Amino acid sequence: DEDYFATLRELEAALRTRSLSLELMCEGKIQHNSYYQECLFYLHSYGTNLAIISFYMRHDCMREALLHLLNKESPSEVFIEGIFIPSYESGKLHMLENLLETIDPGLESWGVYLIAACKYLQRKNYYHILYELQQFMKDHVRAAMTCIRFFTHGAKSYTELGSKQTWLLKIKDHLKVYLQEVSRSSGRKKMAFTFRKKMSATDVSRHINTVDLQMEVTKFLHRCESSGTSQMTGSFLPTLFGNNNMKMDVACKVMLEGKNVEEGFGIAFRVLQDFQLEATEVYSKVAKQLVKQQKYSEIRQLLKCVNESGAAAKNDGDNIILNCLNEFKNIPAEDLDNLIQDMDSDENKIQAYVMCNKLRSAYLVSVRQEKTRAVQLVQHVQQLAENSGDDVVKAICVQWL
Repeated sequence: DEDYFATLRELEAALRTRSLSLELMCEGKIQHNSYYQECLFYLHSYGTNLAIISFYMRHDCMREALLHLLNKESPSEVFIEGIFIPSYESGKLHMLENLLETIDPGLESWGVYLIAACKYLQRKNYYHILYELQQFMKDHVRAAMTCIRFFTHGAKSYTELGSKQTWLLKIKDHLKVYLQEVSRSSGRKKMAFTFRKKMSATDVSRHINTVDLQMEVTKFLHRCESSGTSQMTGSFLPTLFGNNNMKMDVACKVMLEGKNVEEGFGIAFRVLQDFQLEATEVYSKVAKQLVKQQKYSEIRQLLKCVNESGAAAKNDGDNIILNCLNEFKNIPAEDLDNLIQDMDSDENKIQAYVMCNKLRSAYLVSVRQEKTRAVQLVQHVQQLAENSGDDVVKAICVQWL
């Protein structure tokens, strides 16, 4: 025991195998043990900060480990490897949190270490521990983001998302608490909280609105899947927490999965308005999908909803039809005629008839225009008829001209 050439490793082994009474000592008592002090002497003289902190942690002296970390201003890696990982692996995360708060109630001293721990947990995909830590940090914005991940991750259908709606409520709770804290602190001296994620009150309110809308979407699509009206399938499950393309997919899905277009149009319209999405593009995608499903009357229903929405520009309905004419060529002639006749602008009707190679119909609309314009249009139709070998339409055009 008195051999001063003993290595640190041998000293630690001696400490571990010393009488059982050492293990039964209350926390704090071990510090008075001579072997413990001997080890500390060598560690402080020759060891790294990580070695010292790991030694403290192995002997249940977490407070000493934390104080050493702070005093030496050790890097984040030392905190994670020496204190944080051993704490959650041994089920002592709550004890660690309590000590962090005891040493610094505002947690500002620990900010850099706590953020590093969060990043580490995210890399490891340990989201439940991450969420627990974010709640302890009162970092409500990041906690809300973690809840979004819990809501969306791994879900294959809106039926599954329907069973995970409690996470949406938790997102709202976190954001509301954050708003209250911001409004409370705005009247007083600016609070530090440098390590907590900040967000403007306007952005937070916008996110709360997104959560409300996602709840509505989830309930609606969950109901559609349960009643069997759902048409769209695939591994990809869009939510309003994604980018604009994903939000557009949500709007399409809502319109296509109800009993008819009109049933989900209201929710889809709010999605388009709230996120200022390209409405005509979305409506065109829906129309193309309806052609594939051979629901031609639903396309007319879609156009009716668009025109009655109050936000449609003059030619929105026409543009939807023009955008989809390549798909529409497969539509039975009668349904196609009905759609083109529903168009507002004669110019657009002529363009649609020409694209579908219905030159006689294009001629009939052309001759109804103002004289100068009618001549230009009929000449154009005559040229197309000549190119395509349609002698009948060509003869009619020549006669009229």
